[in-house]
Amino acid sequence: MNEEDRRHSVASEAYLIQDEQQRAEAEARNGLLQFDRACSMIVDAIEKSGHWRLRPSAILTLHRAALDGISSYAGNFRPSSVAISGSNHKPVDAHLVPELIEELCDYVNDHWKDKTAVHLASYVMWRLNWVHPFSDGNGRTSRMVSYLVLSVRLGMLLPGRATIPDQIVDNRQPYFNALEDADRALAEDRIDLSKMEELIEGMLAKQLMGVMESATGKHFTLPNEDA
Repeated sequence: MNEEDRRHSVASEAYLIQDEQQRAEAEARNGLLQFDRACSMIVDAIEKSGHWRLRPSAILTLHRAALDGISSYAGNFRPSSVAISGSNHKPVDAHLVPELIEELCDYVNDHWKDKTAVHLASYVMWRLNWVHPFSDGNGRTSRMVSYLVLSVRLGMLLPGRATIPDQIVDNRQPYFNALEDADRALAEDRIDLSKMEELIEGMLAKQLMGVMESATGKHFTLPNEDA
């Protein structure tokens, strides 16, 4: 099984584009549109000066951007149960999804000031995947909502071309491992996001380091990278 197939779910009857090549091209276009939409949401949230709250509507908006014209379920929670290939995790029944997404938003909003930006972004990345609220596009949406929360919590539209979502797409294995580690912890009635937090910390450092390299013309090496 390749990395593209791991932790993936889809309701095949939802596809509006049956040709796989055409669908891949549409997904690439929508990925850019989704990122632009997230950036607009970040700027708007920062302008609200502390009055912004994560809401289910924001999650649905970013999902719609990713799947518009590709899936008939774009911008809607899944209508039925799904299974995730390459994972032992069984997502919740469909009727539980709206309430759990509200709880996810409540967690972020309730802990906005007492939790770090990395923790909140890590929680969103994992919990949204755990609920698996959509028939398709769960990973793309979780990564973008996580990036939205991270940026708004930091109060800036993060600079750098190697964004955290892009880094995950380029190397999904650490991301999958972090999700599965958090899943195992929850199965033991624990919330442990340490691996996801470590992953996001490293990717944030790499994104920001790219700005330094562009500004100085020098190459910098992270502590866990080969010199």
